[in-house]
Amino acid sequence: MIALIQRVARADVVVGGERVGAINRGLLILLGVEKDDTNEKAERLCERVLGYRIFSDDQGKMNLNVQQAGGSVLVVSQFTLVADTQKGMRPSFSRGATPQDAERLYHYFSDCCRRTITTETGIFAADMQVSLVNDGPVTFSLQV
Repeated sequence: MIALIQRVARADVVVGGERVGAINRGLLILLGVEKDDTNEKAERLCERVLGYRIFSDDQGKMNLNVQQAGGSVLVVSQFTLVADTQKGMRPSFSRGATPQDAERLYHYFSDCCRRTITTETGIFAADMQVSLVNDGPVTFSLQV
């Protein structure tokens, strides 16, 4: 399971012209689910993402996590994160979970976040337009 996290001033996701999720200060989480991912991996990744200290403290050092910074999260499924791009000119998605497993684990991860922080989501497998103002820019890839 892979989470590409971006510290944002604001972010939103639109599906079919309708805004389905939006946050102000917080994290945009692009989530990729691999074949062997489990509920346990989703919980561990959730803990890592929510605990990752990438917000500035009073001294300007990255020392606060999203909760300590008073932020929220926007979780968006992104199967392209699990692509194998080592060979050729076209990505392979053979590492990706089945659509059913990916959807289940996407919702499980989102619910895990929702237990402790305000959480918005996109719509799984929808054609989404994601907008963000990356704060920094600060972007990290976390994997379990």
